[in-house]
Amino acid sequence: MTVYEPFYQWLESVDQAEWAKKLATFTAERLADDFHGKMPLWQQALADLPAIKPSTVELQQQVRIGISEDLTAFDKQTFIDLIKTFHPWRKGPYKLFDIHIDTEWRSDWKWDRVLPHISSLQGRAVLDVGGGNGYHGWRMVGEGARMVMGIDPTLVFSMQYQLMQHFIQSDKHFVLPIGIEHMPEKLHLFDTVFSMGVLYHRRSPLKHLMELRHCLRSGGELVLETLTIDGEEGMSLMPEERYAKMRNVWFIPSVPTMLLWLRKCGFRNVRCVDENLTSLDEQRATEWMTFESLEDFLDPQDISKTVEGYPAPKRAVFIAEAP
Repeated sequence: MTVYEPFYQWLESVDQAEWAKKLATFTAERLADDFHGKMPLWQQALADLPAIKPSTVELQQQVRIGISEDLTAFDKQTFIDLIKTFHPWRKGPYKLFDIHIDTEWRSDWKWDRVLPHISSLQGRAVLDVGGGNGYHGWRMVGEGARMVMGIDPTLVFSMQYQLMQHFIQSDKHFVLPIGIEHMPEKLHLFDTVFSMGVLYHRRSPLKHLMELRHCLRSGGELVLETLTIDGEEGMSLMPEERYAKMRNVWFIPSVPTMLLWLRKCGFRNVRCVDENLTSLDEQRATEWMTFESLEDFLDPQDISKTVEGYPAPKRAVFIAEAP
């Protein structure tokens, strides 16, 4: 039985048996894709994890799995080396048997900004688009979601999820190595859909918004977080080449423009609930993510600008309702 079998069974229970079969085949193909040559290493690291049942699992206030005493029969440094096999760790932080996985992003800060503005997740089916290794998905389970489907095409993130799932053994949260373009058209299945840090990577932001809308049931809630710029309605930034050293940034709207895009795509009760300038404390390199990070993406003489001269990353959270 694969780690995803309980999820496929849930899909069958909500009249999605045909999709469950297709998804199982596609997911297996994706996980067999060894483009970077690291899959055998990751699979071996998963196989080498100790079979420990954590004494505690905390998902609401933080993601904390077990305590240090749970690990006493297994060498701690060997365990840390296994976890670091899955570098880079971008979303978190995690506490795993009191080992602090200090990820690039303080994703808990973003969650704290989002949570007060969204509907209760109690008993809801949730889709987390571009959710990385599933950090926010675990927090959604902590808030009472009955099922969280995380999707992200980056394979190492699915493997990081599987590492956490090895110990948590949840039947409510699954991260699959697919993109939103692999979701069925007009699915209308989920009560809540999150898209955080995705929109600006899409060539067509309106197409992405329609994809999100089609994943929601009527009356379902969209939670969208994206880069924004200051400006009036109709304004957006389209970088000439890179933005903050990222090649795949296409459109960065102003807040009024983003609200307009949501309305044009048929969403109702559209509002912006939070704006935040990304700080060097929220995104930074650590021993768990040793590549370049925000400090390297900003002009060292003027951190209000990127190295390309654009406004430094500013993010906003939008809430909307599907028609």
